[in-house]
Amino acid sequence: MTDTTTVEERLRASYDRLTRAERQVAAALLESYPALGLSSITHLAATAKVSTPTVLRLVHKLGYDGFGAFQDALRTELQARMSGPMDKRALRSTGAPGGHILNRFAEAAVTNLQGTLAQMESEGFDAAVQIISDPKRRVFVTGGRITRALADYLFTHLQVLRPGVTQLGTAPGVWPHYLLDIAEGDVLVLFDIRRYETVLQRLAEMAHGRGAQIVLLTDQWGSPIAPLAQHRFACRVEAPSAWDSTLALLFVVEALVGGVEEKAWAQARGRMQTLEDIFDQTRLFRKFT
Repeated sequence: MTDTTTVEERLRASYDRLTRAERQVAAALLESYPALGLSSITHLAATAKVSTPTVLRLVHKLGYDGFGAFQDALRTELQARMSGPMDKRALRSTGAPGGHILNRFAEAAVTNLQGTLAQMESEGFDAAVQIISDPKRRVFVTGGRITRALADYLFTHLQVLRPGVTQLGTAPGVWPHYLLDIAEGDVLVLFDIRRYETVLQRLAEMAHGRGAQIVLLTDQWGSPIAPLAQHRFACRVEAPSAWDSTLALLFVVEALVGGVEEKAWAQARGRMQTLEDIFDQTRLFRKFT
């Protein structure tokens, strides 16, 4: 595994080859991630109801030299989660690689896409497409300060493909109005990457309480919303910049749109043709024939 692989990703990737006792530790860690991993080894062992040697065996299977190295990795993740643009810029400027900025961004883009795909399971992707394309479910979409642009992009396409899609307003003060319409089985698609927004977490908690299914697009460290999400896409966001890259998230958005188009084509075809007729009547787009 690469150095950028998170502890959570290593836990999930290694789960099938763990012993029963080691799986107990892994399950406990994932349930209270990352806080439990930063506690003492004795506390972790007691919580998982195993011995401390079992914890150490798991740590070694994950690729860490010892419990201290394991906790160092978790602390590094926490620091990365909390990094703002200024922090990222300061860290990058101390050891900036050579080469033109275009080449560095291209390398980061490829790495992010590869890392995102490596952690994605086709079954989970198909399940998310299934509920988003289900005409019996209403779909609500929103994002954060930066990611709301991706939410708008997803909404625009889903609105063409199926009815019952709503984009939440940009002001959190109006979100309670949308919550009035969220019911059991509806879908809330959320975008939340570092620095995770508390208002999005509260929205997710309330929607989850009303029985909504949450589809979360987040980063490799995972938004605090993750435990509430039925479907989560962990996208790599590192970039040679003060800002995070959203290219991998956009890739997932476009793949979801493609999946919904295929799944709902019988209905989507008619909607798309009707929309084209409306475009012709309004002369929105220029024609050359």
